[in-house]
Amino acid sequence: MTDDTHTIRSGRLGATIKAHGAELCSLKHGSGIEFVWQAGPQWPRHAPLLFPIVGRLAGDELRHRGKSYRMTQHGFARDSRFAWIERGESGCALVLEDSEATRALYPFAFRLTAAYTLDDNGLDLSLTIANTGAETLPASLGGHPAFNWPLQPETAKESYALTFANAESSPVHRLDGGLLRPAAEPSPVNGAVLPLSESLFADDAIIFDRIESNSVRYAAGQGASAGPWLKMSWRGFRELGVWSKPSGAPFLCIEPWRGYASPKGFEGEFSDKPGLMHIAAGAQEQLSYRIEIGSS
Repeated sequence: MTDDTHTIRSGRLGATIKAHGAELCSLKHGSGIEFVWQAGPQWPRHAPLLFPIVGRLAGDELRHRGKSYRMTQHGFARDSRFAWIERGESGCALVLEDSEATRALYPFAFRLTAAYTLDDNGLDLSLTIANTGAETLPASLGGHPAFNWPLQPETAKESYALTFANAESSPVHRLDGGLLRPAAEPSPVNGAVLPLSESLFADDAIIFDRIESNSVRYAAGQGASAGPWLKMSWRGFRELGVWSKPSGAPFLCIEPWRGYASPKGFEGEFSDKPGLMHIAAGAQEQLSYRIEIGSS
């Protein structure tokens, strides 16, 4: 344990969290299997938190009351140092509050708390956004955890699939230059199953903005023969992104979102952007996701 990282343990599981971005950087099973992507050259992150936006704004500009603020893709939380407020054996919590630096990018008062808890079967992340200001807080929040794909080197990437809790027949959205295309596309999910291949991501992320499920299983097949597996479930998030590098890379991101990139052509006031939460003064929103893992 250092001031930069904290490792928590429960049973056969261990997880490490960084103060930089309050980012999960390891989730390991006692069998030795690492589930989280280890920030290789194809993508230098593990599981960043997306706040106060998810995706991009047109021109990377946030417009508020006649002023323009520079806000780059996915916001600033992932590149900010959070303060530790709890560091225990099986859990930890961190907080990021508005400052002169954040208000130069995002002219709102807020407090974002990330609380991690590990048990014998998986990891919970609870995220709380509090509006500490006097005006309504417009914000989005998302997770961006990347998992090794494949989970075992000897398993073909095409053996893996995502199995949703429910059938996902609603159309999906894609991106154009980081912005949401206006027209939806047919879902690539067959019933509740999305077979995975690198070609799925030729058009960037798959965005489920009308997701029916609140959980998804990631594995190579079913049953004991599937090998390592994980299940992600979420509460409070309304959209889901699934992404890997369009050029191919050994990771897969399963991303619960509350919000999404600006629709192509939208250049209005930030508070009018589709997909935002609008948190009243003195109120807060809590969202969470859980990652359960197994070795077979």
